[in-house]
Parts: sequence; structure tokens; C-alpha cells
Amino acid sequence: MRFEGGKTTGIIGHTGSGKSTVAQMLNALIRPTSGRVLLDGHDIWEDEKHIKNVRYKVGLVFQYPEYQLFEETVGDDIAFGPKNIGLDDDEIKKRVREAAYFTGIDDDILSRSPFELSGGQKRRVAIAGVMAMNPDVMVLDEPAAGLDPRGRREILGGLMEYRKSKNNSLVIISHSMEDMALYSDYLYVLSNGKLEMQGTAKDIFSKADELEKMGLSVPQVTNITSNLRSRGYDIPSGIYTVSDAKDAILSLYRKKAK
Repeated sequence: MRFEGGKTTGIIGHTGSGKSTVAQMLNALIRPTSGRVLLDGHDIWEDEKHIKNVRYKVGLVFQYPEYQLFEETVGDDIAFGPKNIGLDDDEIKKRVREAAYFTGIDDDILSRSPFELSGGQKRRVAIAGVMAMNPDVMVLDEPAAGLDPRGRREILGGLMEYRKSKNNSLVIISHSMEDMALYSDYLYVLSNGKLEMQGTAKDIFSKADELEKMGLSVPQVTNITSNLRSRGYDIPSGIYTVSDAKDAILSLYRKKAK
């Protein structure tokens, strides 16, 4: 696997396929039994005395990270990582404000206790805490799990804006094929601890039969447009986002209206 700077890479697979294990290897929480994990061309385990530096450069957001909040205020929780790096107060404040902006946290929330917040707000705080470390690579395990559609769009949209601003690398693990299709530049598919497929969203979701054999699916909109095509409607294949489906259906409607 390769994770490029300035790109969002998705990792998908059924439960137990090895996705979370890969995430923890990238962050040096687990040491691989074979092979190597390279960061900037260097094996992250070549000098174990400096393994902490790897974790500063590769930030990991666990699934349901809101359960890891512990400081008295939201601002203090977001600032915890930058303080541990040894940054000065001005830089810490700057990073807290910046991370709050990208995760949609209003200024008035920074002084509140994180335990007074809703589940979605807590999720934002937890993500902001890792984001404030300004890692070169940010790995997120199901960052939008359990959220309503609006919450998913806001959190994932903020992450995309953050990635573009910093030109760093995002690695997102998700069971949502819709999210993976919409936000990923490249996808890896795992099954039973092995890499089975890789490619762009279009490459991956054009192989519905192979995905189904691995216990996965394609985005719902892909199934819908495939069904329409099987009924004789002139809709192109390879549609995996709602916006693409909208364009295809409107184009078909305009042709019929002529």
C-alpha cells in the first residue's frame, strides 16, 4: 500500500478483514510480523527510541474517539497533543483555532466541558485534537460512524478542506461505500488480512460481483443506475456518486424532451 501526500486514500473491507490492524501499523502501535512500514522512505521501526516522532507525524483517530475525551474544556482537549510536542502558547492557540474551524467547532464551545456536548460535537472535538498535531498523515477509523447524513457531510467535508489546505495525506477506513466513492482518490480493498483489490473508485465499484463475494457492496446509487440501465434506459455505467447519477438522469430527460 502507498499513501500519497495531498490525496485521500480509502480502505474498505468486511469486519475482520484487517483494516484497523493496518491503521495501527501506520501509527506504530503494532509492529508488522513481516514487511516494513515506510515513512518518508525510512522504516518507522529502524530506531525504536524515536518511535514517538512517528506518532506525531502519523495521527490516528480511533473509531468512536469521543470516548477518549478527558480534559476540563474543549479547548484544553484539542490543545493536549500540541502541548506534548512542546509548542509555545501562541502556536498552540493558533492550532486549536485552526482545528476547530476545520471540524466545525464554534468559538463559544471551546470553553465548555466536552462532556456537555452531543455525540456529534464530541466526535468533532476528538478529530480536532489529532488534527491540531498537524500530522503529515492522518488516519481515521470510521470517522463518521453513527452520525446522521448532515453530520457525515460536515465532518468528512471539513477533513477534505483540511487536507487541501495542508496538502497532507488522509487515510480513511469506512464501511460506507457512498462515503468512499465520494471522498477517496484511491481505494484499497482488504479481505481476510490480504489486499485483494486496489484502484480508483470507478475501478473498484465497477467490479460489483467481486465485491459481493467479499461481503461488500457498491454504493446504492450504482445499483439504482444499473437497474435503470437493465430496463433499457440509456444511462452510462460506472456511476457511483449521486451527482453523477443526477447528471445522467437529467441528460436522459432532456433527450426525451426534445
